[in-house]
Amino acid sequence: MVMTATIREQIEGFLHKNELTINRFAEISEVNSGTLSNILNGNRPISMHQLDRITEAMSLEEGYFYDLYINECIFHATPDWRRLGPFLHRCAELGKLDCLDQCVRLTMDSTSYASLLFDTAEHFFKEGKREAAVILYKSVAESERFQHSERLALCQYRLFKLGLSDDQEANLRAAVYFEPYIDRLDEVYQLDALVDLINVNGSIHRWDKVEEFAGQMLHKAKIEYNYNQTEIKYEVKRKNPLIFYILYANLSLEASFSERGEYEKALYYVSQYEDPIWTKNTDNKELMIIDQFKEWAVANRYVYQLMVGQIEVLSDYVEYVSTREDEIFLALCNIMIAANRHKFKVDHILEKFQDYLIYKPQWNNIGKVSEQVTLERYTRLLAELGIYFINSEQFDKGLDFVLESLCNSIKINSNNGMLRCMGVFEQYRHMSSIETQNRYTILVSEVQKLNEKKIGFSASYL
Repeated sequence: MVMTATIREQIEGFLHKNELTINRFAEISEVNSGTLSNILNGNRPISMHQLDRITEAMSLEEGYFYDLYINECIFHATPDWRRLGPFLHRCAELGKLDCLDQCVRLTMDSTSYASLLFDTAEHFFKEGKREAAVILYKSVAESERFQHSERLALCQYRLFKLGLSDDQEANLRAAVYFEPYIDRLDEVYQLDALVDLINVNGSIHRWDKVEEFAGQMLHKAKIEYNYNQTEIKYEVKRKNPLIFYILYANLSLEASFSERGEYEKALYYVSQYEDPIWTKNTDNKELMIIDQFKEWAVANRYVYQLMVGQIEVLSDYVEYVSTREDEIFLALCNIMIAANRHKFKVDHILEKFQDYLIYKPQWNNIGKVSEQVTLERYTRLLAELGIYFINSEQFDKGLDFVLESLCNSIKINSNNGMLRCMGVFEQYRHMSSIETQNRYTILVSEVQKLNEKKIGFSASYL
């Protein structure tokens, strides 16, 4: 068995090889000679700052000694946050996540570190060091798994947010796992967490859950808003004003009933957010939010008229969104669905807005649209474009869009999208070229691989 030299042994070897005295090496490393001597004699632990200076003086890569440092100065030494804390920060900075993970695991037997690890995770979260934050949040959550603390709930919320990706199946699992913690969250986070759950469930068409979470959000936000109108001002610093959550809950309920084809119910909720006369003492930010929802209400009334076949409103709808660039992408999605449903031509609209037929993140006056929602909408838009051109007997063009939608459905792991595209292609396979069929075969093999992974994942939980 090969024994790895300790940090001290390697420093001594370096001094001997390069014929350096302690005093000379102290000058090079800018570590006090007395301190250096005590370190080499084993009379003093090495701090992170000293270790990094010594590493640089030896012309080694940053973090070279970190694996040994864990064993020598953390595991076999008396735990000391003065060494542990800086070590975690340096590991995060250098991307040495294996070292960070190993170090954190060594602290899990001591519950006294939970608070410090959580604060560090929050620091990493705010700095955008996502992977490092995930490791710490998981550690804290594991150490407090039998408790019903707000800190545990916040860890799970952070992990839910950090775990969201393009993969709809993974997002579903993340949402289901986080859901039981929603009521344990501090109220400063609850409404935003409900918004996130609504967006994820909406992107995967779980409309019953959208209605459930929107109902909860509407109830909570209304109670707090009405309470704030009393003489006792009750303020909580959260991402948005309370008005936003009330209006967004109604918008979400409207979207759910719209997707179910229950347009009368959907229109009721449009009326709930298009003119919120109940608002009082609104500031500039609240007025901006109200104006945004009013714009959405106008656009959505056009949409419902289109969906029931009132094609005469199409030109007014197009004119309305033309002056509102943030609304064009979503409008194209709605127009294509209506065009395919009622068989009317929109070639001139596609030509007018051709620059909006490519994927890009969506924004509005309030902020960025959920990435999961935008990806699902874009995948649906491609499919509807494919169906539209097939209906126009432009089969090559139409099937290309269908396959592009299938490709995106695979990317985001959307069962609905994959089934939709494969159904359309099989229906018109006889109109496709050999090249298109070969591309389809390759994509179907990707679908099969995804299904095999899903079966394996399910089996691992049996």
